[in-house]
Amino acid sequence: MNAYKFEDIKLGMEVSFQAEITKEKCDKFLEITNDINPLHNDLEYAKAMGYPDKVIWGGLTASFLSTLAGVYLPGKYSLIHSEEILFKKPLFIADSPITIKGKVIDINTDFEQFTIAFNFFNNKGEKVIRGTMKVGVLNNE
Repeated sequence: MNAYKFEDIKLGMEVSFQAEITKEKCDKFLEITNDINPLHNDLEYAKAMGYPDKVIWGGLTASFLSTLAGVYLPGKYSLIHSEEILFKKPLFIADSPITIKGKVIDINTDFEQFTIAFNFFNNKGEKVIRGTMKVGVLNNE
């Protein structure tokens, strides 16, 4: 886990990591959220809607933003202020592992906050999610 302080954050800093989306993680997400929408839970329904498999919940995939900020950039002292998420393509278990990339694109010294542009890619290299998040750094003195 990184432990960047606000003054350590620089424009253009980049991080990248991979995450597995498994059936077990999907089962846990369902248990936590109770999102029983058949697109995520019923293979026949998903196929009838034109998909090759059940679609992974966008919320499950986007939850890796917590890892991006809370482990990598800035890490230990992270406090996410906001997220703007655009879902570009559906994601399926066969698309795992996914790659999450983040880059610092703005630093606001008045609010001690920075902006990360992020992209998520499936295992074929296709962009499935993009967006931005504003992150603060907790006072670690």
